[in-house]
Amino acid sequence: MLRRPQLWIGTGLIAAMVSMLFALLYVGGNVNPRGNLRDLPVALVNSDSGADVNGQRVNLGEQVVSGIQKAAKGDKSIDWQVVSREEADKRLGRGKVFGALVIPKDFSATVTGLTAPQPAPQGKAAPPTLTVLTNQAAGSIGSSMSSQAAQKAAHAASAQLGQELLKQAGAQKTPLPTAAQLKLADPVTVSVADGHPVGSRSAMGLSAFYYALVLVVCGMLGANVVNSQVDTALGYVHTDFGPFRKREPVQHTSRVRTLAVGMALMLGVSLVMGTLVEVATVAILDMDASHLGLLWLYSVATIAVVGMGSLALFAAFGTPGMLLATIVFVAMAVPSSGATVPVQALPGFFRALAEFEPLRQITEGLRSLLYYGAQADAGLTRAWAAMGVALVAALIFGFAVTHLYDRRGLHRIRRPDAETGAAVPAETPEPTEPPEAAAPATA
Repeated sequence: MLRRPQLWIGTGLIAAMVSMLFALLYVGGNVNPRGNLRDLPVALVNSDSGADVNGQRVNLGEQVVSGIQKAAKGDKSIDWQVVSREEADKRLGRGKVFGALVIPKDFSATVTGLTAPQPAPQGKAAPPTLTVLTNQAAGSIGSSMSSQAAQKAAHAASAQLGQELLKQAGAQKTPLPTAAQLKLADPVTVSVADGHPVGSRSAMGLSAFYYALVLVVCGMLGANVVNSQVDTALGYVHTDFGPFRKREPVQHTSRVRTLAVGMALMLGVSLVMGTLVEVATVAILDMDASHLGLLWLYSVATIAVVGMGSLALFAAFGTPGMLLATIVFVAMAVPSSGATVPVQALPGFFRALAEFEPLRQITEGLRSLLYYGAQADAGLTRAWAAMGVALVAALIFGFAVTHLYDRRGLHRIRRPDAETGAAVPAETPEPTEPPEAAAPATA
């Protein structure tokens, strides 16, 4: 067999295609997130109430916001969303923004107080502070990018305010000590806080992705097992147990019925697999999770839809369908899921994939269940809708193709013709035993 060129060429081409495709998809989607970053949503909150300076009302918070927006015109990497503190908390709690930059209520008062004479009882003036809020629940890398952008904007605003304060101090008659001048040059303290905390056993906001990946893999593996068991039960393939081989009697049936049997079995298998996945992760590993009933239903439904979609591909394309299912549910899905690198930091091709690839929708639904209190608008509604569309598409595609094969007589195995009793040729001839193993002829 090793002397056959067809064996080497066929195997080599498949291996080359798979290795090249996986490398391009996996590495290509994540190789340059900063260079691909576009419109990462970050909230910008101005709670500054302003202050009176020399009889005039000033609001330095508005000046900071204006400076950030002006700088953002030449840099489209961050989508600064100017909202109230209440709205920012809502968006953080629904995964709509990856972080926030908050200007406090007393910002103008504390900044202007640095150059104003301080009464003796008051002592030192309170330092002005800008707060950067993170959101690991929306994705650790996206939250980190948001935090870095917000801190950079805050330090730039501090430097700008420092120049103005030094000018004001220079206009005064009394010269400032060097230490005071250094303090005025960078007057704002930037603090970082968690805008939407996640539990300590949530993989730092990645447990939703890992759980989603487990569900997808379970759906694919379950479909492979179901497909193999159905073919074995119908007598289409042998079953090997070590050195022993077993084969059931051939049961002639249509492709449509074979697919229907496989999908019905997949539904039953999904109940078992979905239950055990939740038991293993929540009960045994103590993963942070709530809404356990809804999480169980979501897990079972996800495994069932992925499994039935895989079965439809197996029925339509045969053995290559397994490779196709791996490409659709893993190779293209993982880099476009937005679970590790946010969708806003992916190349355009992967952003387009993210609109319909299942893993992104599954992950968003799980984030809602695990981190955002199962809020419908935090990704759960989109996930259920995408799951329903995928299920309908799998059923229509799978049964339409198998029905077409049956109508054209493309049966999986030879079967006797109903009228003549002659064998009808098929695309896969029924295996025959070697002559020496055949039963002896009888008179």
